[in-house]
Amino acid sequence: MPFDTELTRRLGIQGTADLASAVSNAGALGIITALIFPTPEGLREEIRRCRTLTNRPFGVNITLLPALGVKIVETAGNSPGPVIKQLKEAGIIVLHKCTTIRHAQSAVKLGVDFLSIDGFECAGHVGESDITNFILLSRARQSLNVPFIASGGFADGQGLAAALCLGASGINMGTRFMCTVEAPIHENIKKEICRADETDTTLVMRKWRNTTRLYKNKVAQEAAKVEREVPGDSFEPMAPLMSGKRGKMVFVDGDPQFGVWTAGQVIGLIHDIPNCKDLVARIETEAEAALKEKLSLLKPASKL
Repeated sequence: MPFDTELTRRLGIQGTADLASAVSNAGALGIITALIFPTPEGLREEIRRCRTLTNRPFGVNITLLPALGVKIVETAGNSPGPVIKQLKEAGIIVLHKCTTIRHAQSAVKLGVDFLSIDGFECAGHVGESDITNFILLSRARQSLNVPFIASGGFADGQGLAAALCLGASGINMGTRFMCTVEAPIHENIKKEICRADETDTTLVMRKWRNTTRLYKNKVAQEAAKVEREVPGDSFEPMAPLMSGKRGKMVFVDGDPQFGVWTAGQVIGLIHDIPNCKDLVARIETEAEAALKEKLSLLKPASKL
């Protein structure tokens, strides 16, 4: 049974372009990551391609011109203030990713429609406060007056049920969708995710207040060592290890040790490589079962 939340109602959802369209076709919201495209035209072509692969809504993680037909934009990093007005005037729904309640409240004042609340478990940029989702989501429920999505640490229906109980309108999954049939990455990387434990990530870049969670391979561990042992705050010794080009080749050639790549602690919960449709359906079924099971614990009061 599809869940009815503020997120599903507003975004019109029930529950690279290849993966984003597959996720959207499965009833969730697929998001294209603009960062992987070297030119604006490359991103435009990928958006156009995605529109040929799905007639459902999909999002893009960047600020885009309305002429491209994208109606959902996810912003992250610096304050989205300079672009919010332009996006809203174009009728675009804006989601903003935050790792602290303070930043979330600032985004609300700027007029965002939804917030993605990212706990310390998440892949990539985890922020500097090290607050896990169990606390962060509850604080969001207490403090925010706009709907929010739970991000970081979600891979199954039990996690979705927990997020809904903590006040979220839905969940955001990155690492889990990397490990699907449609994900355009090498099969070896998907198998590596399935083999991994929740302890197989590491944090780097804390010295520069740009803390990032990576898969704990040889290159990431060497980067962490350089960060600890090299004096000063020059980024130059780190640059060859943190190369985005090397990281991209991991997904192309399938060598999980070749470069750095992001993964969340949720890798410890991922054990198979389903297609997106089956994964979304399974998560919905699991969440519904989990919520019904917990409701059954509420026994009627005995009559005196």
